[in-house]
Amino acid sequence: MIRVSEIFHSVQGEGKLTGTPSVFVRTSGCNLRCWFCDTRYASWEPEGDQWSVQQIIDQVSKYPSKHVVLTGGEPMIFSEICQLTAELRALGKHITIETAGTVDLDAECDLWSISPKLSNSTPIGFATEDWIRNHDLRRRQPEIVRRLIQRSDYQLKFVVGSILDAEEVMEYLKDLSGWERANVMMMPRGTTQEELLLQNSWLADWCREHGFRLCDRQHIYWFGNTRGT
Repeated sequence: MIRVSEIFHSVQGEGKLTGTPSVFVRTSGCNLRCWFCDTRYASWEPEGDQWSVQQIIDQVSKYPSKHVVLTGGEPMIFSEICQLTAELRALGKHITIETAGTVDLDAECDLWSISPKLSNSTPIGFATEDWIRNHDLRRRQPEIVRRLIQRSDYQLKFVVGSILDAEEVMEYLKDLSGWERANVMMMPRGTTQEELLLQNSWLADWCREHGFRLCDRQHIYWFGNTRGT
């Protein structure tokens, strides 16, 4: 069984497939506690019911989109994701798995959308000491990320809120082998248009200078920070 917060039909707002109509399966539960998480109902305070793989497939099949995005929370904490992805691909679906890259399962997908968490994610002042410690122990797993990006197409999305964060990305990549610059994306931190525009005022130039891709959060401009989008 997989705990599911929501399943909805929308348009991908981030990464290589921006603008692609997709069915989103948002699992509920996470092994991290990023202080800026914008889906706390699927991480900090997980909600939702337990769904069987077949129930999820039946719901996904109600929508016309070929593309399916497994997101969270952290979908990779559920071992049943392996069965789900195999059966969805057998139905001809294109699968994206959105993950922080801290858990390695033998799941099948067409695109790994990996968002490694930087030190800027540590919930100091927001969570208990146990969660702060566990978050920092778990968040940085370059060896797991390396194994995932060897399996299929991938994108590395780093959430940044300052030039110091961007510089930390450079240090992270030094410890990660096998990556290609064209697949590295810098995502501005923010949940409003105003916040994103402020971050992009320096981040766009930084990406141009360093040869990385700017990954804006287009769904915020289209729909706002709204559930089901």
